[in-house]
Amino acid sequence: MSKSLVAFFSASGVTKRAAQKLAAVTGSDLYEIRPAVSYTSADLNWQDKHSRSSREMNDPSSRPELADKNANILAYDRIFLGFPIWWGAAPTIINTFLESYDFSGKTIILFATSGGSGMGRTASVLAPSCPGANIAGGRILNGSLSEAELKQWAESV
Repeated sequence: MSKSLVAFFSASGVTKRAAQKLAAVTGSDLYEIRPAVSYTSADLNWQDKHSRSSREMNDPSSRPELADKNANILAYDRIFLGFPIWWGAAPTIINTFLESYDFSGKTIILFATSGGSGMGRTASVLAPSCPGANIAGGRILNGSLSEAELKQWAESV
């Protein structure tokens, strides 16, 4: 049986709740991806084109610094990677996380929370940040799945 990790970034707590539920249902370890500088509500104002999140998402080379790089990726075969969808994609801190570790030979299963967008091209956009990894199974997890449905999904990817 493979050992799995649920790694997640959550700006407002929604993705954190989904990640905690997924970790509990799958028996996975949990790791929070945290920015070196936390996001404020002003930073997350998507209606302000000068907000931090807007600037980051409009700059494909943006790589927000991580608070730590303590995830023991080598110990896991499968990594469930969760994040909110921002502007139809994963926040650029997810690229920072993926580029900070060697995911060669690992299976990365994406999940996200979203106020309206789907996963879109998230997997193909993230793939260059984790060469040698297999990215599979993207799904929006906004809390609507029962524990049984969540477990069935997690076991099917």
